[in-house]
Amino acid sequence: MEGMHMKRIGMLTSGGDCQALNAAMRGVVKTLDHSKEDVEIYGFLDGYRGLIYSKFQMLTGKDFSGILTKGGTILGTSRTPFKTIQDPDENGINKVEAMKQNYYKLKLDCLVILGGNGTHKTANLLRQEGLNVITLPKTIDNDLIMTDHTPGYGSTAKYVAATVKEIVLDAGVYEHPVVTIVELMGRNAGWVTAAGVLARTEYDRNPLLVYLPESDFDMDAFVNDVKKALQQQSSVVVCVSEGISDKNGKFICEYVREKRS
Repeated sequence: MEGMHMKRIGMLTSGGDCQALNAAMRGVVKTLDHSKEDVEIYGFLDGYRGLIYSKFQMLTGKDFSGILTKGGTILGTSRTPFKTIQDPDENGINKVEAMKQNYYKLKLDCLVILGGNGTHKTANLLRQEGLNVITLPKTIDNDLIMTDHTPGYGSTAKYVAATVKEIVLDAGVYEHPVVTIVELMGRNAGWVTAAGVLARTEYDRNPLLVYLPESDFDMDAFVNDVKKALQQQSSVVVCVSEGISDKNGKFICEYVREKRS
């Protein structure tokens, strides 16, 4: 309609690569295409770096065709840690101010940001600075509060279960006692590690022990658990999250390294 304001939408993907990024962006753009409003899409390249240094492309619905099942992200991504986002870059540029300036320079009505935990912290900072921000949770860790399910976790859980199954089967061929510790991603969230219990084999073997960062961890109790498990069967597979540590702040992998050295 004549005189109607054209909506300008910025979009970026940030953080680690993850499944469903392209599919999620496609869903946003296709929905906008089918709206009755005139919309311009500005795709910032390589995550927040594109927004900081004004690297972007004008995109249309055609750019998002044929990418529904394509891995990665057509916009590229990068890690821009939240803990240093307010520090000047190597040339003294204020990154937060640069993002705000580029937002207003392009006269954006909204920023659509796809990312995980750290990405959302920066997005929230931009919101506090007055920018209009909409986020889409993307993290294999499934570690964003108030989200039922985050794109990326489902396929990760499937992969973890399949991999642990193979490890369980492989460890089961030995006649002598074998303890296999599988360390899994997730930082402070135990969803990825918990997915290890989905592993099932035709021999009805499965991981006997699973340790999550949401529960208290004690190394002595851990050792006793393993000893008891070895009394039940000769092969024991243990799934542990990378985020668990004992009361001294030491992780299982650190104990293992000490024993080996």
